[in-house]
Amino acid sequence: MTVRRLRPARLVALGAAATLLVTGLVSASSGAAPPSASTPPEPTPRAKVVHSIGGCQIFPDDNWWNTPIKDRPVSRKSKRIIRAQAAGHQIHLDLGVAEEYYGIPINVVPEGQPTLPLQFGVDGENYGDESDRGPVAIPANARIEGWSTGDPDPDSGDRHVIAVQRGTCELTELYAAERVRDGGGDVVAWRAAAAARWDLSSNRLRPKYWTSADAAGLPILPGLLTYEEAASGRITHALRFTLPRARAAFVKPARHCGPNRGKQYPAYGMRFRLRKGFDATRYRGPARAIVKAMKRYGLMYADQGSAMYVTGTADPRWAKTLDQFRNKPVDGKNFRVVKTGKATVCR
Repeated sequence: MTVRRLRPARLVALGAAATLLVTGLVSASSGAAPPSASTPPEPTPRAKVVHSIGGCQIFPDDNWWNTPIKDRPVSRKSKRIIRAQAAGHQIHLDLGVAEEYYGIPINVVPEGQPTLPLQFGVDGENYGDESDRGPVAIPANARIEGWSTGDPDPDSGDRHVIAVQRGTCELTELYAAERVRDGGGDVVAWRAAAAARWDLSSNRLRPKYWTSADAAGLPILPGLLTYEEAASGRITHALRFTLPRARAAFVKPARHCGPNRGKQYPAYGMRFRLRKGFDATRYRGPARAIVKAMKRYGLMYADQGSAMYVTGTADPRWAKTLDQFRNKPVDGKNFRVVKTGKATVCR
């Protein structure tokens, strides 16, 4: 599918007005009778809107991340999975407000971004055999998860790097990333434990059993919360979230297994939906948009981590949203696991 490029709202409005003007002139010159005032106009179909970053739509309309699950049946394993890890844990929005190092930053780079070599192996972790190779269009000064102005090179945590390239609409994601410097201190390469690339115009998955910058073999970007999207009142994709333990299985679009046996653990790629009767009107603004998204698109299980943590980007404007979720918490017991296809079980 063709990647949609963003058009400024004013240009879209002017284009629509010009089209209406030209249509009216053609009708008048042809002598066609105007439509009857008593005939109601045909409704205009509402186009599906998928969020875009850097002028690139984040995967096609029918991608797994962009598909609603509000009407899908509940899995027969749902109660068991929810009791095991979700119930009793509140939704935690892992977003930055004042602290720069919270959340996962998104680096948008130009189409002509110079590339840097990519090396593998960090702190004893090396998934180079399940990674896409370099060079990578990631600038030397790209922000790493956990960065701060005073310390742009964190030495702990997941240290994800996410880069979207304009024009090509290629997404590159690194796990456990660090800059490689020469003797003079100049950055000459990137090093990571794992690396993955995606064409944002395609639904193509990673090879079966391959990981990515996320344990599940999923892209991180399409599940991140951004303030702009939440403030618009319309979030159109599933949200990335974590639980402590994952089953040794996965369902599409995930491609990689967790380490645990037992069907009380969810497989990577499973979707969790906030129950239909949960009252979204208790929340306002971006907080309500998040609750509605959890009911319509749900959560995508992407990695092992703290229970019911939902990931997003850092932005000081999140403060009121975070206050609402602290004052009106959403317990994991309010979620249901929906049917998402047959699981691939890893032996």
